Amino acid sequence: MTHKEIWNALDEMAAAQNLSCSGLAKQSGLSSTTFNKSKRYTRDGKARWVSLQSLAKVLDALGMDLAYFAGFVDRQKNNASAQ
Repeated sequence: MTHKEIWNALDEMAAAQNLSCSGLAKQSGLSSTTFNKSKRYTRDGKARWVSLQSLAKVLDALGMDLAYFAGFVDRQKNNASAQ
C-alpha cells in the first residue's frame, strides 16, 4: 500500500458516504482538519501517513472493518495500474 493509495481510499470512502474528508473526520470524532490534503505531507514534503488510530475511528463510525478499507485501497491499486 502506498501513501497515495491510502489517502485516495479515504477520499473515496468519504465520497461513498456523501461526505467531504472533513465531514468524515468529524463523523468519526476527529478534528475536521485531520484528513485535509494540506496535512498529508510535512512542510519538508515528506509523506505523513494516516494513523492507525484515526483509521480505526473512521471504520468504527462507519460500522466497517479493515477488509472494507482494504477494498478501497485495492481499487486505488487497480486504477493506478490501469493508467
